[in-house]
Amino acid sequence: MARNSYSQGKRQREAEKARKKREKAERRAERREMGAAEVEIVTAEEALGTAPSPTEAMRQMELRAAAPRAASGIPCRLFVGSLNWDTTVETLREVFGKFGTVTDAAILTDRGTGRSRGFGFVTFANRKDAARAVETLDGSEVDGREIVVNVATER
Repeated sequence: MARNSYSQGKRQREAEKARKKREKAERRAERREMGAAEVEIVTAEEALGTAPSPTEAMRQMELRAAAPRAASGIPCRLFVGSLNWDTTVETLREVFGKFGTVTDAAILTDRGTGRSRGFGFVTFANRKDAARAVETLDGSEVDGREIVVNVATER
């Protein structure tokens, strides 16, 4: 490769660099000649738009605070322990259904014998109903046995 081609490439790169520098200086000079941008003057009504008056805003906040809130839609699973061996899923649904919507109820059984293991789980549609059920039913009697009711935790 000839030494001349290397020098020519370098000269081209330097010329390109100088051209970009000149163009940048020209753009900067044009912006300086234009001066500061013109400030737009607007009225208070244009800036605020259709904002409510302070009294109207306070009234709307009071109405929202007084409105009944929708029940929390987060499901909650409860552990139910110390069950009678004869307690059925239907009994659990009936007892816990008094506090809200029960989406699922299950009693765990022994694999070998098929007999109840003495505990189960009840799932409520929302947490508020589940909290009331725990508060009321923990320590109460179902089918002749005092049951234990807690919020279920993962293994």
